Parts: sequence; structure tokens; C-alpha cells
Amino acid sequence: MSPLPSSKLWNIPTTGFLQTQECFVNGGWWHDPHILEATGDGIDKEEPKAWSGWWNEQIVDLVKLSIQQDDTLTILLTGRGEDSFADLIKRIVESKQLAFDMICLKPQAGPTNQTFTSTMNYKQAILRDLVYTYKDAGEIRIYEDRPKHTRAFREYFEDINRDLINSSAPPPRKSIVAEVIQVADSVTTLDPVVETVEVQRMINAHNATLNKGSHSALSPLEIKRTVFFTGYLLSPVDTTRLLGLVKLPVGMPPGEVKFLANNIIITPRPCPPSILDRIGGIGRKQTWQVTGMANYESRIWAARVTPIPPGTPYHTDNPFPIVVLAVVKGSRPQEANRIQKWQPVSTDKQFIFQTEVGEKVQLRVENETDGEGDYEGPFHNRNFRRQREQYDGAGFERDGYRFIGSHRDDRHHDGNRRANGSNVGYRGGNQNRGRGVNHGPAPYHNRPGRSNRGATNRGNNRGRGGGRGGYKSLDDVQGSSRYANQGSSYQPNYGDGPGPDGGGYDSSFPPLGGGVGSYNSGTQSNGEGGLPYGK
Repeated sequence: MSPLPSSKLWNIPTTGFLQTQECFVNGGWWHDPHILEATGDGIDKEEPKAWSGWWNEQIVDLVKLSIQQDDTLTILLTGRGEDSFADLIKRIVESKQLAFDMICLKPQAGPTNQTFTSTMNYKQAILRDLVYTYKDAGEIRIYEDRPKHTRAFREYFEDINRDLINSSAPPPRKSIVAEVIQVADSVTTLDPVVETVEVQRMINAHNATLNKGSHSALSPLEIKRTVFFTGYLLSPVDTTRLLGLVKLPVGMPPGEVKFLANNIIITPRPCPPSILDRIGGIGRKQTWQVTGMANYESRIWAARVTPIPPGTPYHTDNPFPIVVLAVVKGSRPQEANRIQKWQPVSTDKQFIFQTEVGEKVQLRVENETDGEGDYEGPFHNRNFRRQREQYDGAGFERDGYRFIGSHRDDRHHDGNRRANGSNVGYRGGNQNRGRGVNHGPAPYHNRPGRSNRGATNRGNNRGRGGGRGGYKSLDDVQGSSRYANQGSSYQPNYGDGPGPDGGGYDSSFPPLGGGVGSYNSGTQSNGEGGLPYGK
């Protein structure tokens, strides 16, 4: 039931970074109880319904059967920290009415004040104590959802039994039958907005601690945005309708084709504010109609569209608005610009559909960088910033799109000129060409450069509080001027110390058979000690 960082929301390095304990003062994803509390609709709504739908019910049934057996000890063993998660884990299992004999959470230090180098190291220490405490137990079953841990548990018990069998001295117990069952791992994630809020809160806590002067080896962090493109985004329903227009060649395996039909490109990467202003901004609805179909070398399929009603202002960096429907693997969608001949479609295929102006966005968590804009930051590893400086003041081509100086050429044109075919082959700048733009009579080929792309607005004046690590809001997602006209509901499209006083534990266990764990009673069980791994 534990959610993972969403691979749709975050880029790949960030999904790993969030889960790395050493990257955060507070331990990151798996050491922050707020992440688990946010599962589903949040703890306030989920607890009354026992987190329905978030359990592996087959495992729940096995746990209940185990609890009913008097000769079986039923244990919940987790790597979650005892100090942070004890109360939350108790509430979760009690909501499901699961009376475990023991709930074991990871303490800050072991019985001899040792620290655990990993979750597996901690779990193996507990299992060893269990095996040597309950010497008459003949069998142990472990249910594990991580294949790596499943293999590690199996190897660990093989080593224990080998040591017991080969011991030169009288062994402290006989060997034990250990069965480690691999449980199907189902990936769950949080709501994207909730997940972003929780990560931002985690980063704020991290930065606040650093501002106090501790943990000097770590750096202040922030959430940054990678905008892959800005476009008129289609709904899944309309995507399905348009994909019905694709006719693959006979014999072509469907697995060799990547189906798209999800947008009409406005600009690659972030769209300049000047263009957004003229087409209505992020969130603007626009209706289109399919007017033609074509394919390029039987490896790229596209539909040509026109705005409804005619004359509606729009922008596209393509010669005219198109929806790339599908590409053969290895082909690039921008190659659809090479299509010269378009076939009219019959009346029944002249689909009318609605789009919304939006961005294909992924988020990333990185060290704070003052003065970095949406346009420069995401592509620093591709020498893109260097290319922008190198070609400052000179036009150049990149990925099929023309740039002038440090910004793309605003190719305005009169929609009627484009319709009657004049200047179709022209590739120069200016001439109010607008490349698919129909903004009315006002040309704007002298667009501001990078200073208006947000770079000057993303340094110390970002509304995130003064100084490093002082930001307090998700201005990259909501609240910035980029989304000022959309209200708070707009979401971008995102195509889960040790020490003497340090919480040690007493290495002893409750008696076998019946009885509830110490997390219910708040007292230690009688018998040979009682191990308060949980509270």
C-alpha cells in the first residue's frame, strides 16, 4: 500500500533521489510519515474506511488466519522508523482490525547501541533474534514484495541453517524450515498535486534545517520544471477517435508503432509569454476539425486540422496545425513537417474535437540555482545554454525549428495567405510569416529575448522567501504569472541519532501464543522479556 514517487510526475533521477536517505536532512521519501499519511484521500478520510482498496487482501486473509492460530507468532516487520511511524502504523493496522503479536519498526540504535546500515541489515538482526529466542519453532514464513529482499532473506536463512548444521559445538537450536514467499508488487502513487505538495513540504523542512547551519555537507534543494513542449492538448477520448484514422501497412507489427495523437504542437519547450498572451494563455480551450490525412514513407501518420471557427487566433511552430497520430519506432514526430501531399478526408472522418492549451511537464528536484529559467535549466546537460550564447544574434536551425538569436523567430503570417498556398516554401525570417500563426493584423517579429522568458523572474525574487532555501510555495506549478488567468485549479499535464538516549531497544520477546502486542496495551508483555520494536 506504500506509494512510490510517480515516474510520470518526476524525471528518472529524481525518483531515485527522493528515495535516497542521505540526500535529505529528514531522510527523504521513506522516512517522512506525511507521505504515507497522504495515501489515497489522506488519513482523515481513509482511516474511517480502513484504507479500502489499498491493501493486498490475500495477504490480509493470511494474516487473519495466522492470528487465529495459538501456536503461531504473527509479526509485522517494516523498515519504517520507530520514532516517526509508530503511531501511524498502529492506526493503519487497527483500522483493519489486525491484532499482530508484534509490530517491529526500525529503531535509531540496536541493543548494543549499534546502528543499522540498511533496512535489510535491521530486519536480519530481528529475524536472527526471533530464531534463537523461539528455539522450538520449526518453521518461519516471510512474505516480501521486493525481489531483492526475497533473495536476501532466502540466502540469510541458508547461512543460518548451514551454521547450525556445521557447528562443532552443540547448536543452540535445530535448523528451521524457512519459506520466503514473493508477493506481487503493485505500484501505487499519490495524486500528482498532493505528491508535489508533500515533496515541497519535505524540501522546505530540509532547507529550513540547513539555514540553521547544520548538515553543511548537503545543499538547499528546489523543485524545477522540465517543459518538453507547449501544445493544444487532446483528451484521451479524442485521442482514441483520431487513432482510428491510422491505417497501418499490411504485415506491420503493432508493437513497432508508437501511437500518439495527444497534441497540436505550439512550441517545443516553454512557450514565450508573448505567444501565450495572444492565444489566450495556459488553459485556453480551442476547437479543431480534421481536414486531411497523410503519412510519410509509411512510418509517420498525421492529421491536418483547422481551427473552429475559422480565423480563431492560434500558433504552431509547424507550417500549419497538425496532429501527429503515430510513428514507427526510431522515427521522430517532427518529421511530419516533411509531408507534402495531404489527402482530403470523407465527411464522416472530419472529426471535431476540443483541446486545451497546456504543457507536457516533468518535475525534478535539484540543488537551488539562482537565475535559472524554465528554458535554460532543463537542458543544461545538452549544451543548449552554450548554443544559445554561441548563436546570439544569428539565426540557426535546431530540430526542425528556426531560432533567431537567443529566441525562436516569431513567424506570423496571414492565415488566408497560407490557405491559398503562397510563400509555402519560404524559410526566411520575418515577413510576418508566423508559421501557422493567425493572430490578426499585428505582427510581432521583434519578440523579446531570453530576459522575458522567466530568467529574471526566477532568482532571488521568486516569491519563495529571501535567501537560499527560503521558498515556501509551489510557484512552479501554481501561483506564478504563467498561470495567473487559470486560477488555483490549473494543473500542468504530467504525461508515488543513535546514542544512549537515542531510542534503543531491549532484545527480548513476548511469549508465543495468543495475546496482543505492546502497541495495543502500551505495556511490555510478560515472558522472556518483551521486545518493544513497536510502540
